[in-house]
Amino acid sequence: MTLHVTNTLTGEKEPFEPQDPENVLLYYCGLTVSDPPHLGHARSWVHVDVMHRWLEHRGYGVRHVENFTDVNEKIVARVGEDDLGDSESEVAESYIQRTIDDMRSLNLLRTEVYPRVSEHVPEIIDLVETLIQKGYAYESNGSVYFDVTSFDDYGKLSNQELDEIESQGDPDERSEKRNPADFALWKAGGVDPDAIEEHRHEGAAPAEDACETSLTWDSPWGEGRPGWHIECSAMSMTHLGETLDVHVGGRDLVFPHHENEIAQSEAATDHQFAKYWLHCELFQMDDEKMSSSLGNFVTVDDAIDQWGTNVVRTFLTAGSYNSKQLYSDETIAEAEERWDRLERGYEAAVDALDSPAASSKAEDGTLRDEVDGAREAFATAMDDDFNTREAQSALLSVVTAINRHLESVDADGESDASAEDGAASYDYRGLRLAIETLEELGGVLGLSFTGDTTGSAGLAGDVIDLVLEVREREREAGNYERADELRDELAALGVEVQDTDEGATYRLPSGE
Repeated sequence: MTLHVTNTLTGEKEPFEPQDPENVLLYYCGLTVSDPPHLGHARSWVHVDVMHRWLEHRGYGVRHVENFTDVNEKIVARVGEDDLGDSESEVAESYIQRTIDDMRSLNLLRTEVYPRVSEHVPEIIDLVETLIQKGYAYESNGSVYFDVTSFDDYGKLSNQELDEIESQGDPDERSEKRNPADFALWKAGGVDPDAIEEHRHEGAAPAEDACETSLTWDSPWGEGRPGWHIECSAMSMTHLGETLDVHVGGRDLVFPHHENEIAQSEAATDHQFAKYWLHCELFQMDDEKMSSSLGNFVTVDDAIDQWGTNVVRTFLTAGSYNSKQLYSDETIAEAEERWDRLERGYEAAVDALDSPAASSKAEDGTLRDEVDGAREAFATAMDDDFNTREAQSALLSVVTAINRHLESVDADGESDASAEDGAASYDYRGLRLAIETLEELGGVLGLSFTGDTTGSAGLAGDVIDLVLEVREREREAGNYERADELRDELAALGVEVQDTDEGATYRLPSGE
């Protein structure tokens, strides 16, 4: 089956045909590093990561680039806050490190490179100069603006007519622009204190002091800073060339960011900027999108600490990239249950495979057929616009096949999987195929059945085991009051302890 993707540029689901039949150029609009990464960011990261993994699974070489926007007024607004740093560059470095740490905790594949705006100012200036020379941009009071009326296809991504487009940019730019919809390629001077006031948090430096630390560069038009949209064009073309195969970003970036990327890039190069535009839908929380600006978010590190990487990725891939997803206690609990089912099925299959009851002569045709069918269903789902929801269902059907096989062998020794002597045995080759399928296709979704990707959740379990050992020693020594105190302290943390004949067991609040 041919991979098909939904292209925002055409509004159609199309066969995927990269420029080079063996390699894919993939660019993702990365994070403006002004806040801690949250699950809304993680949702897009994980889905782009799955795209990368599936393309490689299909045999493509993937050149994947994702940027860090480290020059932005919102970053300046955080100067002096907590331990983030005393300048725009220090705050950016602090958040970039946190972002990278979160990416690693989510088991994301590393991209080819993570370009930063501050490293690409020469390329940005060159691109702006080209647009001026070709008549697509003009200088005004030390700033440079793109003339949207000069680009005939402006609005083709967002399906807007030019006369319907409202003013872009800050209100104080209007007097400098020929058309209200023109957008800034280069901004004169540094950051104005008024521009960051609404973004400042308690404990941040005074706006005037923070703005003194903002980065500026010399240019043919005077000292200034890059405009937002020109940054991604310069960074993507620097590392991937003038035409990308796939450009991915959040649905909220279709206009103006991606529309403006197309206009300035194609005006400068006379080539198509990106063949396929894929947009991730927003993450809903209490009927609003999850966002830093609204303050309704769960940070990535908090999510990993509480649920572990596999549960988080199971949750995030429960819906396809271009479908809306709701965050709630119920949807997280459903993801926990699905991952628990996958993990238990995998472990049961491994235990059976490594037992004396596994036979090289036993054959369960139903098990093998169901695993083969699941592999086919998984591929069909992923080739259908990276449909991770259906792909996840295919993985769960492998577990269903495993469980049916094990139960049939264990039930009174009767089974379809029988060795030549008629003895009921586990189908060694069938179970091995099932295990390898879970590892291989689970890996496409970024799930790990063998590695330690549980984050602090796994560490929490080890710590609780140690506390329970201490509690047991206190009980054996007759110190029941202290033992009860330890149990109460665990209960206060949400850990439910139950005493059984075999010893104490516990349950974490997340169900781990």
